[in-house]
Amino acid sequence: MNNWQHALITGAGSGLGLGIALRLLQRGTRVSILDLELAPERRRQLDSAAKAGQTRWQYFEADVTRPEQVENSVSAAVEHFGSPGLALNCAGILVNRAFVELVPDDFRRVIDVNLNGSFHFAHAVLPHLQPGARLALVASLAGLTSNYGYAAYGASKFGVVGLATTLRFELLPLEINVSCICPAEVRTPMVEKEKLDAHPISLELRKVAGSLDPDTACERILNGLDAGKWLIIPSRRARLVALFNRLLPGTFFRICSLLLQRSLKHLDSSAEVIKKTPAESGR
Repeated sequence: MNNWQHALITGAGSGLGLGIALRLLQRGTRVSILDLELAPERRRQLDSAAKAGQTRWQYFEADVTRPEQVENSVSAAVEHFGSPGLALNCAGILVNRAFVELVPDDFRRVIDVNLNGSFHFAHAVLPHLQPGARLALVASLAGLTSNYGYAAYGASKFGVVGLATTLRFELLPLEINVSCICPAEVRTPMVEKEKLDAHPISLELRKVAGSLDPDTACERILNGLDAGKWLIIPSRRARLVALFNRLLPGTFFRICSLLLQRSLKHLDSSAEVIKKTPAESGR
């Protein structure tokens, strides 16, 4: 277990960010939360975790797409709690649309939050990090393999992996460590909302890597950070998928193509049934 005195986390108003913040508070770490908003229920959860760990937390409103706001919030957090031993960017959004249905504004928004937001956070926090500190960026398994309907999300997360990889090299002489977190599907509120209108083929292909409940994902991610891992993929099945794609990309694509074609046939068959009149479908 790593004894960080101060952890600074974006996107900790819900999902993975919140889960990790709660766990850090419970073990005595002071936590600074940067997010667009923080619901009263979440505040109560954070208060309870801080009481259990005999520590404190603070909240700063921040939009990761606005660099000046991120810099001001990070500076204020450091002024109150000191230099962070862990700086973790969890802020992100997801749009699941086939490319032909994707509008430019959606694409730009996903890139702005996920990729530019990661840059803004790293740029703002880096001057405050001391040797031995850890900078961690949440990407996704989609940043290693992508998926149907992920033109915006996959592009943004591939970018985050690339950014983290470059920072890993550049921060090495400063003795600042970097982690890149690439989970497969985690059943967070964002993902559950996505499923309401996600493309069926995307949902089918995601079954290959499986999914995790948020508690398990947070525990494994935090364990990876504690262990000082560079690439954190918090499930064995997803790690195997990533390895398969890296070592045998052609075979991996062919298998996914077969699943895609099967899904298309199923969708076509379903559409034909829907088109039929009750009398026709009863024949």
